[in-house]
Amino acid sequence: MKNNLKYIILFLISVILFIVLNKYQYNTYKVNFNNKLNVVIEKVIEKNPNITKEEILEIIEHNDIKEDILKEYGIYTDIDSYILVNDTSYKKFLIMDLILFLILFLVFFLVVFKDKIVYKKNIRKLTKYFNSINLGNYDIDINDNKENELSILKNEIYKTTIMLKEQASNSQKDKYALKESLEDISHQLKTPLTAITIMLDNVTSDNIDNKVKMRFLSDIKKEVSNINFLVQNLLKLSRFDVNAITYNISLNKLEDIICESLNNLSSLSDLKNVKIKHIKNGSVMLKCDYKWEVEAITNIIKNCIEHTENGTVKISYNDCKTYIKLVIEDNGVGINKEDIAHIFERFYKGANSSKDSVGIGLSLSLSIIEKDNGKIDVESKNGTTFTIRYYKY
Repeated sequence: MKNNLKYIILFLISVILFIVLNKYQYNTYKVNFNNKLNVVIEKVIEKNPNITKEEILEIIEHNDIKEDILKEYGIYTDIDSYILVNDTSYKKFLIMDLILFLILFLVFFLVVFKDKIVYKKNIRKLTKYFNSINLGNYDIDINDNKENELSILKNEIYKTTIMLKEQASNSQKDKYALKESLEDISHQLKTPLTAITIMLDNVTSDNIDNKVKMRFLSDIKKEVSNINFLVQNLLKLSRFDVNAITYNISLNKLEDIICESLNNLSSLSDLKNVKIKHIKNGSVMLKCDYKWEVEAITNIIKNCIEHTENGTVKISYNDCKTYIKLVIEDNGVGINKEDIAHIFERFYKGANSSKDSVGIGLSLSLSIIEKDNGKIDVESKNGTTFTIRYYKY
């Protein structure tokens, strides 16, 4: 469309220039004619003082006028116009006019011809590029900074190609991640299921006394509980992965979220003899899904309690200008330096992890907090400190 408009504008400019030049020529010749005619009139008036200019013009315009008489004065008349068709200057202007028109027409033709060649060349290039994409080659760069329609199309194709390349790359990563996840899940389930199978064999044996059987049944119940915990958390993570969760955002007191998380962990903290130091600040409000945020904070505090024996877990928070800051810290065994970069990976277990850990709690917490526009930083010196920032903008 833009190319066609360019051609139309170019052609119109050519026509307008041609018309203007002809108008200029016409006016030039008319003035020239009038000047020569005035010379004749002056001479006639000189010999016939009583005759008027209007009478002279009437005589000149009369059909019976003899052109031979006017030719003696260099005047060539035409009934329709007083243009001097045989004048030498007119011929020069006419030749210039024709040359200019031919030049403009030639330029117009060359522009159209050049654009057609470039257009066909680009179409062939795009066709070749599409064929490369179909073969899975996304490495050809056709990014174009021009502003014509074809360039816009090329840029859109380039953007689509980059997106396809990223999707192909992500698809490969997802396949690899799925493979690893399935292997990890298989490993996580295999251990307790094997233990349950062995214990069930012992429970059904007649050679085991009732006390041992009761202990085995208690252990079986514990392993089933661990499997249930694993499956439930895997389902939660999967729902986050496919964005299939129901997320109800509202304004909540951060203090209420912390208190509910601590209530969920009261038995564990008592068992580990861990003192909870909660520095309350009821004025801090957090925009989040209350239920999911409790889940995230519970998992982080649980991690701190599990790595602290006869110690303290401290929780504090405040409202900053651009974010809300929540700090959860313990004085436990800490996390090894090489493990810190991996603690949010699924099924990752550090050197100091408890034997009952399945390695998905922190991963789930990260997914939830990131959904609430948050970020988690971890430091481990004389214990571990989790610093969570919920950004307001």
